[in-house]
Order: sequence, then structure tokens, then C-alpha cells
Amino acid sequence: MVLASPAFAQSTDGVAPSRLPVEVSPTSAPATLTGDWHYGAYLDLSYIVNFNFPENHLWRSRTTSNQHNELAPNMGLVYVRKDVTTESRWGGEFGFQAGNDSKDFAFLQGEQKVGGADTLRHVHRANLSYLAPVGKGLMITAGLFNSLIGYESLYAKDNANYTRSWIADNTPYMMFGVNAKYPVSDNLTVAAFVVNSYYHLAHPNDLPSYGGQWAWKTTSRLTLTQTIYWGPDQTKTSLEFWRLYGNHVLEWKGDDVTIVASYDIGTESIANQPDSPRTFVMGGNMVVKWHVAGPWSVALRPEFYWDRNGRWTGAEQFVKAITSTVEYKFPYQWTNTVVRLEHRYDESTGVGGGFFTNGEISPGVFGLTPSQHLLLLGALWTFDSP
Repeated sequence: MVLASPAFAQSTDGVAPSRLPVEVSPTSAPATLTGDWHYGAYLDLSYIVNFNFPENHLWRSRTTSNQHNELAPNMGLVYVRKDVTTESRWGGEFGFQAGNDSKDFAFLQGEQKVGGADTLRHVHRANLSYLAPVGKGLMITAGLFNSLIGYESLYAKDNANYTRSWIADNTPYMMFGVNAKYPVSDNLTVAAFVVNSYYHLAHPNDLPSYGGQWAWKTTSRLTLTQTIYWGPDQTKTSLEFWRLYGNHVLEWKGDDVTIVASYDIGTESIANQPDSPRTFVMGGNMVVKWHVAGPWSVALRPEFYWDRNGRWTGAEQFVKAITSTVEYKFPYQWTNTVVRLEHRYDESTGVGGGFFTNGEISPGVFGLTPSQHLLLLGALWTFDSP
């Protein structure tokens, strides 16, 4: 009996459950030493034309795909992984990464970082898993693992669109701590986690944060998932200042069409401001991916994001966006090359809304405009051993 480790989800269709639980499902194939071990590499390059032509070449309030009007090496990584099976209950994964997308993905703007954060950001994942012989199998994973919050991955190869949604860029892509997952039935999986903080390279205090998740497969095609996070993310750690965040995902997978709807809401009272104002953030999106034929696929993602107090994005703003993507795949043996052409339109309104534009208001202060059009060409190359 071979069991898939939830910490090591790998996408095969470009709509990744990389931050969702993976079913623990038996197969008839016997476990082997070579079959348990895997290694791979990934390279992500893009050229994004921002028609605002900002002087600093940056996408304001974003941490991924944020280098514009220049060739951008967004991600490169190598990894080794051992899967968990009933014959070999220990597993683990370790990898290194580098690139523009690895720079700021692990903390909010202005947060205090952990010591050595500039080095630790290069760790892709580093964890150990153990499949405990309890009931249907209790999977325990410790270390740096995929976040249980959210749907989209830090790695563009695992997503339907090249650029990430606003929800994805403002929730953790990874977590550092311990999680435990248990399949209550064939249709229901529950999980709990204890982590160091909302973002694993932030260090607001020395207390842990907590969370839980349930995933219910209502039909063979439809899965509902809810994840709740609760923890202290400020220097003051009284319960009144703890952050509460909820992530909700509905996924329908057909033979050629996948539809995913996400809705997030979070709140937190700010301790170091007069009257400790309560902040709110809320966002939603829908991803529709259609495998047209052969190597061709298309995807569409409308979305909105409201950061009422600027706590998550650093600016008080309401954002609307729509992203459309055309994809062509070149699979060859253990490698897969994906080329994506994508157009994206974002509109940001509110007191702090806007995107960088051409020209400086004063030295070092860049002008803002309420909207932006992006046109990008992305090349994604992956190597994964079987």
C-alpha cells in the first residue's frame, strides 16, 4: 500500500492543490526504494510588459512577478524528496531556491524578520514526515512545509495562471512548525497545525500560532475546504491583538475543466496605534481552467481584494483584477516545458490605492495611477524524476 504525503503535493495539470490536503489513497503497486525517492529542478523566466512603464520597474504592493519591463529570473529550485509509504513510514524533503519570487514572499511589509532571513528565504522546503499507524493513518509533518492556507502555489508551474492572485500573495506560501492530518473517512480529512507565525520568516514575538482545516469531498468532483488561523502577530501578544484569518476554497474538477472559487477574510486589532483600530481584509477569486486539446489550455481568473486599513498590502485599497492565460506544454521524458502568454488588468482605488507609473513626483517618490495593464510571456521548465 502506497500513501501520498500531504506535504509533498505535486501538480500535474497546472491547477495545483499545493496548499490543499492530498488524499491518502492506497494503490496496488508495491513500494520500492527507487520509487520512494524523487529529485527535481525548476526554472521560471518571464518578461512582463507593464504599460504604465514605471521608473522603478516594480509592481506596487506585490511580492511575486513584481519585476516589470525587463527579463526576470523569478524562480529556480532543486529538491530531493522521499515519499511516505506503509512499508517505509518516514519521509522528508529538502530543497534550495533563488530568484525574484523568493525575496519577499515570507513576511508582510514592515514586519520584523527572523535572524538570517536573507539566507533562509532560499530554503524551498525542509521537513520530515511520519505516517503513524493510527486508524486510517495519521500523517505528522514537522519543519518547513506547504502552507495549509490558500490554494495557489508560490511556484507558477503549479497554478492555472502565471501571476498569483491578491489573496495568494498576502497569505503564507509556507509554514514552519508541525501539522497533523487524518482521513476520518474516504470523503473527509481533518488537520491541525502549530506554527511560528503567520509568515515563517517574520518574528513579531516568541509565541506560536494555531490553526485547523477540514476538507470534505462532497462528490467525486467537488471538494470543500476551510482553514482557520489564529495567532499573535504583533509585539503585544494579548488575545485581543491576535490575528484571525479564514480561508475557504471550493474546487470542482472535470475531465477537461477545473473551476475553483476562493474567499478569504481576516481581522486584527493594531496594538501600537491610538484606540487599537480593528483592521479587516477580504478577498475572493474564481479560477476557470479549460484543457482545450493536446498541449493547449486556457484560464481565466476574476478577483477582488479589500485591505481596509492597509495592514496586509501596506496601502488602504480596494483592488479589482482579471487575468487571462493561454498555455502550451512541451512534455519530454522527465521534463516539462510550459510557455504562457498572459494579459492582466488591475484597478486599485481607495485612500492608498494605485500602481507605480512613469515619472517621479520628487526624487525617489514615484507617481501613482489607479490602473495597470500587464502583458507577459513566461517560460517554465521542470524536471521531475518518476
